[in-house]
Amino acid sequence: MKYFLIAGERSGDLHGSFLINYLKKLDPEAEIVGWGGDYMEKAGGTILKHYRELAIMGFWEVIKNLRTLARLQKECKNSILEFNPDAVIFIDYPGFNLRIAAFTRAKGFTNFYYISPKVWAWNQKRAYKLKRLIDRLFCILPFEVEFFKRYEFDVSYVGNPLKEAIKSYDFNEQFLAAWAGKKVIAVLPGSRAQEVANVVEMLKQIVPAKPEFHFLVAAVDNLRDSAYEALKHSGGNVELVYNKTYEILKLAEAAIVTSGTATLEAALLKAPQVVIYRTSGISYALAKRLIKVPFISLVNLIANKEVVRELIQDEMSPDNVLKELNSIVSDSNGHKKAMLQGYDLVDTIIGEQNAPEEAAREMTSFLKQKKA
Repeated sequence: MKYFLIAGERSGDLHGSFLINYLKKLDPEAEIVGWGGDYMEKAGGTILKHYRELAIMGFWEVIKNLRTLARLQKECKNSILEFNPDAVIFIDYPGFNLRIAAFTRAKGFTNFYYISPKVWAWNQKRAYKLKRLIDRLFCILPFEVEFFKRYEFDVSYVGNPLKEAIKSYDFNEQFLAAWAGKKVIAVLPGSRAQEVANVVEMLKQIVPAKPEFHFLVAAVDNLRDSAYEALKHSGGNVELVYNKTYEILKLAEAAIVTSGTATLEAALLKAPQVVIYRTSGISYALAKRLIKVPFISLVNLIANKEVVRELIQDEMSPDNVLKELNSIVSDSNGHKKAMLQGYDLVDTIIGEQNAPEEAAREMTSFLKQKKA
């Protein structure tokens, strides 16, 4: 079978790589082409466009880049037509992927969506659009199944792929040993330039206030070193660490985490965290009007209660972040203990399914039945 995958950011690239591994196990003759990144390429996919060219976030930012996005969509459509796959597999990144899905549906391709768009967060009636465009939808958050039932859309919960990612991860024991016994605060600033710029600016004020800690920053190689340049002037207790995010979370007494997949990674690795997020003023104003959920972090959404503190937009200040870090480290009023208990709840709710294997099995089975 021939599969065309589209992942528009780093986390989707990671999850796509595990999916590719299982597709190849279940379908040894599989030809896999797509848009993604280094993880998917190492797993055996042929990558035609790197996700760094798609990294545009925020309502206002998308509007400003409409011409670029239109060009990329046209290029992606042409790539799909040229490859002529048995299935197109969309991985998260809904703004771009849903437009491509409308095209591929019109052309008669089989559409799979792995890691459902978060239509439950805002503009919930997009669930009808998904139902119309997608042959099989694979969810990685347990509460999504009930949400889609309201729209008479039968979807599959396959488990969360982070469980498999962490379970199969080969920790760098040398790195862990080198930092053992040292006081570490992990910083996960995100993988987009805008996210990183916001966090770097804030860290310039936080780092000098915690000289007894080493701040290990999970840097990403899809951004230039200059994105982290300002941290060199924050003090001697900051270090950029590439490709060892799980190690620094495992070492951390506390973590500063930009909202996204990383909040759940921190929870599964039992790293107490404060969640932060800031976007442009226009994007935030629009989001406040549209978003229909009480939390932004996956940890709190899965637990359906506040497990971790979320500091959004103006609340994302050095003083507020420092206050939360101090509360975690000192475990004042049992704050850290309660957070770790909340993590155990999240872990239980997610379950033990191997998400990429389950999704790959359903995908290959669907295509075999269709061809029979």
